[in-house]
Amino acid sequence: MSWLQRKLTRIFAGRLLSEKTLSKQRRAFESQRRRAGEAHQVHYFHQVDDPYSLLSVSVLRGFLARYDIELRAHLVSPPGDEAAPERKHLQDWSRRDVGLIASAYGLEFQAGNCQPPQELVQLCIRSLVPLTGEAASGADFAEHAPNITQALWRTDAEGLSHYDADSEIADEPASEAEAQAALAAGDALREKWNYYLGAGFYYGGEWYWGVDRLHYLEGRLADLGLDRRPGEAPLCTPPASRAEPGSGDGLRLEFYPSLRSPYTAITYGRIEEFCRRTGVELITRPVLPMVMRGLPVPRQKGFYILRDTAREARRLKVGFGNIADPVGRPVERVYSLYPWAEAQGKGFDWLRVCSDAAWAEGRDLGSDEELRRCAGIVGLDWAGAPEPLADDAWREMCSQNQQQLDELGLWGVPSFRLLGLPSGDLSMWGQDRLWLLEDALIHRSDEAGPEVGGDGDVEEG
Repeated sequence: MSWLQRKLTRIFAGRLLSEKTLSKQRRAFESQRRRAGEAHQVHYFHQVDDPYSLLSVSVLRGFLARYDIELRAHLVSPPGDEAAPERKHLQDWSRRDVGLIASAYGLEFQAGNCQPPQELVQLCIRSLVPLTGEAASGADFAEHAPNITQALWRTDAEGLSHYDADSEIADEPASEAEAQAALAAGDALREKWNYYLGAGFYYGGEWYWGVDRLHYLEGRLADLGLDRRPGEAPLCTPPASRAEPGSGDGLRLEFYPSLRSPYTAITYGRIEEFCRRTGVELITRPVLPMVMRGLPVPRQKGFYILRDTAREARRLKVGFGNIADPVGRPVERVYSLYPWAEAQGKGFDWLRVCSDAAWAEGRDLGSDEELRRCAGIVGLDWAGAPEPLADDAWREMCSQNQQQLDELGLWGVPSFRLLGLPSGDLSMWGQDRLWLLEDALIHRSDEAGPEVGGDGDVEEG
């Protein structure tokens, strides 16, 4: 990426991610909606073999009872290979992650070590088709879809074939052709609105992924006066735990960051505070960005990640949004100096300061001047620094770190592994899963330890 491209990216991203732009877009949408005489219509996109969709569909009844909105449900296919290049890892991790987080939202998830059989997946889709589409009632979908989807994950064929006895919905599943048509329609609408995953809620130009991000939509609807119980906590409040000082003594935390990951960029401060407070030893293991390892990151995926990171950063009061994309040579230059910084006990700080420069301050890490500035902030003597990219030792370091990450069944960043727990190591993926680290320390003395069952963050950009 050239200097000019980085500058244009900085300008574009700044406008895309600003609160001013967001407020303007929301006002324009509501004005257009009122002129058209339309209701507040929330669209939900359901992927039946996606564990996150099972959690999302399980809260729909409460969501409709709480907010004065219309619900439109759509069935969708799994994301394409370009958005899910490590599909097996994604499926395995989704089951593990949902097993970890479900109880924090007052939900349940019980599944084996594999995906539901394809013949039951198709039967589930056919059973849900009559509940979706423009002519269907969102309330009916919210009432019946949770039980049907749960039956799929229990591999209960009979439960997939019938609704409850009192239902006025036809109890015969749709045909295979009708099911394929419903999926095609849902996929097309999702594509039109620039998204790629299941479990997504869409309202007025913005996406909200799963129960993890539903609270943002709840806040938006409340601001519009649509909350029937104003003042109460959101249905899906983000989980929060805080371990006692010193409760992590003797434990180690492996932290897998990427300099090109927006989600990693808003993680450093919280990881540093967690380790300092609890006494957990921090081990930093940088990995190359996905695009620099030959893995695709589609445009729609990249845009969603940027917007999602921006709202997470605002909530967490973390700097983000003045961006100079470090992909390519800047990443390599920073990583090539990491062993030098780490030898002085400042490897984590080096990456943190460089990340802030790229993602919060819009600085070009491709210049020696900027690297010198970052070194000064960290407390490193630039005069003693090796020439950036003088050797390839850093490449082997990144390769080994990536191999370790692969062995954990993870591939996205930021990822973590907490070592030394009585119950065994705890690995996770996602900046929105740091509460699980806190929870693990809180339950450290429990005989069984924390429940490690089965992150769930969208991949890096």
